[in-house]
Amino acid sequence: MSIAYTVSDTGVMITRCLRRSLRDPEAFFTALMLPIVLMLLFVYIFGGALSTGGKYVQYVVPGLIVLCAGFGAGTTAVAVATDMTSGIVDRFRSMPVSGSSILVGHVAASLARNLLATALVIGVGLGIGWRPAASPLNWAAAAGMIVLFVLALSWLAAGVGLLARSAEAANSLSIVLMFLPYVSTAFVPARTMPAALRDFAEHQPFTPIIETMRGLWMGQTSTGVTVAHEAWLAIAYCVAILVVSFTAASWLFRYRTAA
Repeated sequence: MSIAYTVSDTGVMITRCLRRSLRDPEAFFTALMLPIVLMLLFVYIFGGALSTGGKYVQYVVPGLIVLCAGFGAGTTAVAVATDMTSGIVDRFRSMPVSGSSILVGHVAASLARNLLATALVIGVGLGIGWRPAASPLNWAAAAGMIVLFVLALSWLAAGVGLLARSAEAANSLSIVLMFLPYVSTAFVPARTMPAALRDFAEHQPFTPIIETMRGLWMGQTSTGVTVAHEAWLAIAYCVAILVVSFTAASWLFRYRTAA
């Protein structure tokens, strides 16, 4: 199959996945609105009791962006699992459709949904008092970090969807991706946690990603480590997750569609 046909098939699959998101408005708007509701909840209800060295909204926005990506990953995992169990993939295989375009369509749609949700979180954050002190270059670097992270998490979610044998199982497995940001520096500094949780929070993949965005936007991290150190660590984590997830998802797709 030529590259031109593969590109065309991929475009069709991306459009299909985006349209399917719009056909399920309850899930789509829940994924978009939940991070905003959580922001208002943390800032206006919990924020007054949480000590982060300044206004809480200045601290919490990067963590909510990562949490938003976790919710989006759950949606992607369920969508992939649904395709694999509903028989639609068998129909695609009976047509001259590139197999890789099916997964790429899900990942690209996930990236689009997450970037839209991220833009909403940033917009609401600015509306309630978040004031980043970032240069245009730092904004561009933060945007690149978000895209790389969401891309890696989307391929991981696709792998989870292929590993699960039902949409319900995919939803259950993806809960881990939604929970991990809570045990990081997303909402409170790691130094405020008990020793065992503090060690985990400081050394899990989400923390350097959050701290990189926090450092780029606010000029400093909550861990006391330089932004450059956190950025290199975050990039290494994202690239490793992306490579392993892409390889595993590709193999799982070939294995499950082998006939």
